[in-house]
Amino acid sequence: MVADELAKGQNAPLPPEALRVRVVVTWDQAAEDVDVDVSALLLGDDGRVRSDEDFVFYNQPTSSDGAVQYLGRGTTETGNQESLAVDLESLPQDVATVAVTASVGTGTFGALDGLRLLVLDPAGSPLVSYAVDGAAEETALLFGEIYRRGDGWKVRAVGQGWSSGLAGLAQDFGVTVADDSDDEPDVTAEREETAQPEVTATEVLQEPTEIQDDELVDVVELENEGADDTLAVVIDLPRPKVTLMEQPAAAAPSAPAQSAKGVRTRKGSAAKVTPPVLRLAGDESWTAARLFSIAGVGNADEQEKRATSALMATMMGVRPFGRGIAARVGAPAGTIETYLEVPFPQGEGVVIPDAVIRIARGSRMWTALLETKTGSGQLGREQVENYLDVARHQGYNAVITLSNEIAPAAGEHPVTVDRRKLAKVALFHLSWAEVLHEAQMVLAHRGLDDQMQAWVLHEFVRYLQHPRSGVAGFDDMGQSWVPVRESVAAGTLRAGDRKVPAVVDAWIRLVRQLSLRLTAELGVNVAHVLPRKLATDPVSRTRAGVEALVEKGCLTATLKVPGAAGPIHVVADLRTGQVRVSSKVAAPQEGTGQRRITWILRQLKGAPDDVLIDVAFTGTSESTCERLRDVRDKPAALLASSKSEVASFTLTRTLPLGTKRSGVRGAFIPSVVHAVEGFYADVLQPLRPWVARAPQMPDGAVAAEPEAVSDPVEADAVG
Repeated sequence: MVADELAKGQNAPLPPEALRVRVVVTWDQAAEDVDVDVSALLLGDDGRVRSDEDFVFYNQPTSSDGAVQYLGRGTTETGNQESLAVDLESLPQDVATVAVTASVGTGTFGALDGLRLLVLDPAGSPLVSYAVDGAAEETALLFGEIYRRGDGWKVRAVGQGWSSGLAGLAQDFGVTVADDSDDEPDVTAEREETAQPEVTATEVLQEPTEIQDDELVDVVELENEGADDTLAVVIDLPRPKVTLMEQPAAAAPSAPAQSAKGVRTRKGSAAKVTPPVLRLAGDESWTAARLFSIAGVGNADEQEKRATSALMATMMGVRPFGRGIAARVGAPAGTIETYLEVPFPQGEGVVIPDAVIRIARGSRMWTALLETKTGSGQLGREQVENYLDVARHQGYNAVITLSNEIAPAAGEHPVTVDRRKLAKVALFHLSWAEVLHEAQMVLAHRGLDDQMQAWVLHEFVRYLQHPRSGVAGFDDMGQSWVPVRESVAAGTLRAGDRKVPAVVDAWIRLVRQLSLRLTAELGVNVAHVLPRKLATDPVSRTRAGVEALVEKGCLTATLKVPGAAGPIHVVADLRTGQVRVSSKVAAPQEGTGQRRITWILRQLKGAPDDVLIDVAFTGTSESTCERLRDVRDKPAALLASSKSEVASFTLTRTLPLGTKRSGVRGAFIPSVVHAVEGFYADVLQPLRPWVARAPQMPDGAVAAEPEAVSDPVEADAVG
């Protein structure tokens, strides 16, 4: 397919079948450090955004409807690129135009060569191309527009510039931009908080916690306050060897872009991944090689081979990443070597796993066979059992399966095998989502000192995120979803319906993917919290989910984010078509009820107005509940009486629940993910748990300082 090459002011139609496109801004490697960030604005017929949520950029990476997503940075043969994903079919009807813009934090666009706007189809083939010429002192550019024309879409090349940066550009399209000074700490307010001991929230420093390389954390028991059952926090990842301490809310990677005074455009600091600069080309026409090429990917077999080879090579080349993957399957820390398609005799035939992983630590050797699936490829019992037999005969330690299927919980396997074959060989399953999240954790949070290793891992992530790689997350609730949902709505669902367990298991997989996703975004191990008997017994867990769905029409889950003020409770209510996300936060145990309510309202100043605040009081079942918008200026409405002792606050936000089994617009899975991530970013993340002050010495109780003694002999006598 030949792309339409546009000049400034020209337009071209998009093919009717191009309903999902990728929009890319590319530029050549700059002589000076010029950092380009792409963004998009969803505009109505009046050429302005409908609300601040229509501004998609690095601090607000997804539009409210999920139709436009910021994908971030990548590299090209000659420089860099930033890209957006646009689902034209999912755009609301009152969005007439998607404006594609970009800005620079330092320098100007005039310092860049090769500025170009590309619109690509899902396979990566260019549909429209526009080379931007004549940029000078601009710090923000409107590259082009994707706009409705009748029943179709067109692309217009614009090339309009601003010298006022991203903030100025956004304001011209109707976005309310917060002053950067709003992000600075209010020293006066902090001093006032310190002067009010009843509502003081102080930072807590924990003692450094180290867990050795071989130590894996699977289940941590917690006492369930007010209940008899012990809870189990199911942790998917081994804890990294780091010093743990509470971080300021503003430093979290998913900090909300919006505040009470508008959108914050100031960009947070992030480690840069710099690709190698090639200087030895014989001619300008020479094209630099991509590390993991997606060109020519054909059938499923070729797709699996490429993905496996890319993973195995990256595990060897980037040691922290390789160690992270190995830790998930119980392997020791050590030197990693990987081999592809090693043949093993079995009976009269030959068994060829996709890869062999060997890890040496001192005199100890750990070996695993790997079977990989990509796309819609499914694991088979016979194949897995053959690998278990080979591993047992060879004296190997484990068999690992890797596919797009997410197991309901860590340590569980999606294929049921003869348990006798597991007597001497361990069986593990990884999803490609886990592999991708591990790579993102290393890049974004654990860090790499070696820039070349950082670039290699960055290229691997870029490969996995390409549609041709065959790697996908959990995005389909399965064939049973629609009939079960309809039965819940009609009130005809019964526990004996054979479709119900499939929906419950799909929900458990979704919750696990959500915890993995939050873990990668936040840099801490986000855990799925379950009663211990359900965490360790898949049959009982499914049965409990079936009972809750039949009786209440709800799918529920609880997630625990380390350092957060409270757990995240998620309820997908199929009867009402709503998803409720809430968190119970303990109130300060000092001060009057009025002060305690002021404490929570002050921390919710940037939260959405529709958040419900439910206040519980000590010694009574009585409670109060109001919308945040109604009590911002009238906090007394949350008090039952002037003498009420506030015990806790339950914060809840309710959003529409998608009904479709898969897809973007109107689908169940993205509606749950959006609700949970939005609640954490806008409501829970800014809250600091209340911490009691240290015990205070009585006034006048401090002993007077002893007088100094200068004579050594006298000093000895005094001693």
